[in-house]
Amino acid sequence: MKILLINKFLYPKGGDAICALATGELLRARGHEVVFWGMRHSDNADFPNAEDFVENVDYVRSGGARKQFRMAANLLYSLEAKRKVEAVIKSERPDLVHLHNFAHQISPSVLHVFKKYKIPVVMTMHDYKLICASYTLLSHGKLCEKCAGGAYFNCFREGCVKDSRAKSLLNTLEMYLHHKILRIYSLVDVFISPSRFLKDKLGAMGFKKRIEVLPNFINPSEFVSKYEAVERSICYVGRLSIEKGVATLIEAVKGLDVTLKIIGDGPLKEILEKETQSKGIKNVEFLGYKSNNELKDAIKRSMFLVIPSEWYENNPRSVIESFALGKPAIGARIGGIPELVKNHETGLTFEPGNVEDLREKIGYMVSNPEKVIEMGKNARRFVEQELNAEKHYERLIAIYKLVGM
Repeated sequence: MKILLINKFLYPKGGDAICALATGELLRARGHEVVFWGMRHSDNADFPNAEDFVENVDYVRSGGARKQFRMAANLLYSLEAKRKVEAVIKSERPDLVHLHNFAHQISPSVLHVFKKYKIPVVMTMHDYKLICASYTLLSHGKLCEKCAGGAYFNCFREGCVKDSRAKSLLNTLEMYLHHKILRIYSLVDVFISPSRFLKDKLGAMGFKKRIEVLPNFINPSEFVSKYEAVERSICYVGRLSIEKGVATLIEAVKGLDVTLKIIGDGPLKEILEKETQSKGIKNVEFLGYKSNNELKDAIKRSMFLVIPSEWYENNPRSVIESFALGKPAIGARIGGIPELVKNHETGLTFEPGNVEDLREKIGYMVSNPEKVIEMGKNARRFVEQELNAEKHYERLIAIYKLVGM
């Protein structure tokens, strides 16, 4: 089978890109032909059809008024993406298209091309874009579901997108165009959700298309477990932004006999560093961004991972990778986190945003290292049995067969 695999980023920029690239490797390893397509970037691998990728789009450094207008038009409906993906379809003739994250930089205009050539389409969802104009179900850092039932005007009214009325208006128009006028997502045959929570939340907010649950996977053989901690430390791994709950975590560890190592970067990094210093919190270290072996080593040296999110996490890879390294997790009871972090099995859960509850759970884990080791072994076993590559492949092929492959 030849699969056209699409993601706007085709280097390990985030969970969506890592998932798309890993899926391609998985399919190739089992004899399928995979063609990647997405956006040009200097960090991309040397893809053979890169000349047909869309031009790089950077919404942070967007340039002058003319360029901004062109980018806004492409966000709504990109003729460039439509033209270039058609060239790929004609040259490669794939049997199936597997979409991942393509909103904004590519746009769903490509769906009309797949319909034209009668190619089955599946789409893995990595966020809440299909029901929320800001894609996070957040408004000004707080949970928000006001767009339920297609009431997308609330995005503009609330100014949800980066606290900008202009950007919120554009995203609002995008949602009405794609969902109400073009109904373009009806051209996707089956949607894939990495968590049951995401599937259920979409259904509750009015999304009626078929959704199959397929969690993220890893190759356990690529992760060497280390159940005993090398040092009295705990880890946070991820973006430093308001919805991630890092400020709650920092407050929770204040005065505890354990070192919190914060791994990652983001818009709150400097603010969190200054607040930590001003409050005299001595047991927090900001390690910045780490990847590959450096990241694995930091987690392996620690006792456990903490994921204190205050938004609807989907199926966080940081937790799965921590489990594979033999480390349990303390996770907020929100989104898809409880589907991975199971109380007294693979870790502990706490009420999102509750400093005292989190402090109590951290204290319990730190004071019971034998329990941490036991839960770490359970976590590793869970990954080996439920989130391995072979099980993922079998389920993915079953989903492909649903669309006639």
